[in-house]
Amino acid sequence: MNTKDHAPLIAIAMLASRADGASNTAEQKAVDAVVARIGSPDVTRLAEQVRGGHVRVADLAAQLSDDEARRTAYEGALAICNADGASNAAEQAFLAELRVALGLSETDADELTRTAERLAAAPVTEVHTGQPPRGAMDDLILQSAILTGALEVLPDQLANIAILPLQLRLVYQVGQRHGQRLDVNQMKDLAATLGLGAAAQGMEGVVMKLVGGIAGGLLGGLAGGATRVVTGAAVTFAATYALGHVADQYYAQGRNISVEDLKALFARFQQDARTIYPKVQEQIQAQARGLNLQSVIAGLRS
Repeated sequence: MNTKDHAPLIAIAMLASRADGASNTAEQKAVDAVVARIGSPDVTRLAEQVRGGHVRVADLAAQLSDDEARRTAYEGALAICNADGASNAAEQAFLAELRVALGLSETDADELTRTAERLAAAPVTEVHTGQPPRGAMDDLILQSAILTGALEVLPDQLANIAILPLQLRLVYQVGQRHGQRLDVNQMKDLAATLGLGAAAQGMEGVVMKLVGGIAGGLLGGLAGGATRVVTGAAVTFAATYALGHVADQYYAQGRNISVEDLKALFARFQQDARTIYPKVQEQIQAQARGLNLQSVIAGLRS
């Protein structure tokens, strides 16, 4: 991708995160974290212009160099607008304006939108109850972490927003195996406590893919600043692995763990995951070669 596309792509991502008019959301916090860690004066000034309402979608779209950049801009904005659930009316209006500015056909945009909405609304899978053997729980968590890590390897921009539904499904499965009856809000609350809110994760993942080498290794983790992003696959693997093991302990102890202890456990399991990752990296790459986004969506709905 042309390096001249980086600034307008990031600006469009920032506008997408503010499309619903909220100024104090997890999305905006994620944007601020990204800007602070990239540390580029140009990007920082761009963020100020976005916050001040001094940039227009049409002007940004006109700066993009080719069809690939324009499609990337729309996919990134779509992923962000659907990161915390199906996009609302304000976000849909922003996406419609962006589509026209980018010169995308309604057919192409509708196809991408349907995929994003299916992912945003994807239910978790019902699984059996009862306490599993320790090895079965460990394997469930490890295999889920490998799958989400493999999604980061896929070239499809929208694959990133399949990660949170898979992480929520893992929490659901862990809870069910401890005999807990859960709803989606309970699972999201646990993920958000650990800094894995959909909006924050979606924004960080999309921007990482947009700016590539500029952001790689510079974006800090959003879970209390305790971790740092190295690569998308490694970070997602570690986050999913840690989330699964934290959920395991959380439900095993009757949900009687403080927020501080949950975050400490999350950091500890992330560190364990970093040790494990080199041993499963080839497996993640191999699984990515056999994955496609539609199969992941079908698996979420099975």
